Amino acid sequence: MKDDSRQLEFIEIDLSEEPETAAVPVPERSTLAQREFHSRQANGSILSSEKRFVEEARHLEETEGDPAPFVPFMSYWPTYGVMNEPQRQWYLYWRSEVRQERYPDTDLSYLFVHTYELINGIGWNEPQLGFDQLKRLWIQYRARHPQLDVYMQEWLMDYALVHQLDMSLSEILDVTSGYLPAEMLDMEMHRILQNHVAEVSLKLLRRYYDYDITLSKFYRDGGEEVLERYIPKVMALVDSYLLRTRQGGIVDQFKLVNERTTERMLFRKAVYDDTLYGKSVLLTYVPIGENTDFVQFVTRIFRCTENKCRELLGFRGRLRGKTLEPELAGLIERYLDKAFAAEKAEAVKKPIIRINTERLLSLQQESEYVRNALMIEEDAIAEHAAVSSDSIPLEEGEAKGILLVVPEGEEDDSIESQADKEINDDFPEEEPISHEPVGLQWEETAADVLDEEWFLLAEQLAPQHVLVIYALLGAEPDTGLMRVAEQFGTMPALLLDEVNDLAMETIGDLLIDSDRIVPEYMNVFEHVKR
Repeated sequence: MKDDSRQLEFIEIDLSEEPETAAVPVPERSTLAQREFHSRQANGSILSSEKRFVEEARHLEETEGDPAPFVPFMSYWPTYGVMNEPQRQWYLYWRSEVRQERYPDTDLSYLFVHTYELINGIGWNEPQLGFDQLKRLWIQYRARHPQLDVYMQEWLMDYALVHQLDMSLSEILDVTSGYLPAEMLDMEMHRILQNHVAEVSLKLLRRYYDYDITLSKFYRDGGEEVLERYIPKVMALVDSYLLRTRQGGIVDQFKLVNERTTERMLFRKAVYDDTLYGKSVLLTYVPIGENTDFVQFVTRIFRCTENKCRELLGFRGRLRGKTLEPELAGLIERYLDKAFAAEKAEAVKKPIIRINTERLLSLQQESEYVRNALMIEEDAIAEHAAVSSDSIPLEEGEAKGILLVVPEGEEDDSIESQADKEINDDFPEEEPISHEPVGLQWEETAADVLDEEWFLLAEQLAPQHVLVIYALLGAEPDTGLMRVAEQFGTMPALLLDEVNDLAMETIGDLLIDSDRIVPEYMNVFEHVKR
């Protein structure tokens, strides 16, 4: 007889050491091909392990779990079939909690089972809802299970591709600084350069520098936060300037149009039924990262920005290398000068207003006395009023304790006026400011000559910003600007920077330079109603 006692050698396990649950990898499918997961037959057809998982998942999709104790679970290929009954009870309870956006501690293998459900279309009616659940699951557990980063960022990208979601890959980069495939980064960069330059992030740009920016002492000693704040704005500024002066933005300067197509395998290392959405997708992208001129250009922008930030923050040392052309370097440096000046102005301590609490308490007590007097029954009020009408007028200074007769419905107004008058006598203030609604109104013909972004800017402007623009268009802009700042209790520089921030978000460029509207845009404001 043939001896089959050694047929299962490949699953022998050394149990001399305790397994570490926190270090559970998800193996390649190829390593699992030898497992006998394709042996079950149903209705005359053989179900693969993936199809069987999906079938069981659909059966359990609406099952709500009752409270159950946590049971450890570690599996190299986690599915329902390898759970015992206590593990399944905990899983169903835990999944019910997660669906209510409560995230109790659990083992990594449970997380993978729920992730596989969502990948295979279980637990959601709309693809976007499934994506949101996957992302929340990742964000909530990545600190407890760092291994999730490796898998979830890839699976989220695959999910978005198969369901054709309008998703920014920068959204994934914001969650983790982990690796993303070069072709995906190039796809995202090309999308941003075409229409959304202000959305570019420092993490995405790292692929397009010719050196490792994280090795910089400035970067490590607080510069990262500064660069994350200003690099996107600088990129948008340069793109807008090139578009205005050279009839094309950054993407047009380097002819980034040569496309390349590659095949991407879907949901690698996951329990995934590829009959649902296919085994792979074709990706068409522009290999921007291989364009040497573009990489050099972005590197010089970054170097110029970092050197200026170093200077403004008093950090010793400068980055060396090829510099940006003077025209663009000057543009970036002027912008950063104004931006840093605005930050300093915001940090200036405002005057402290002190209130005489004793005097205020006294006034409150006097007002309460008058209020109580007014609560006297109407007949008593009428009687006192009659007596008062026949009496001799009081001399000046004898009015203490006088009973006021106030028409019905006007009591509160009268009392508040008395209290306000006494408070104002102690704390004189300027005349009250009237902040009437005001908006930037365009002439009817403006729609035919102005781009939509200008109308978007007008919608974003607050009343004080509109008044700033009107002041700058007036005969005495400095005086008008100061008047607006005083009216709204702020500083002219802050108002100008607020307008520029809104302009960067809408028209993609600075609107004001050197306390005046940029000359190139004066023709736009010819269409503003005066």
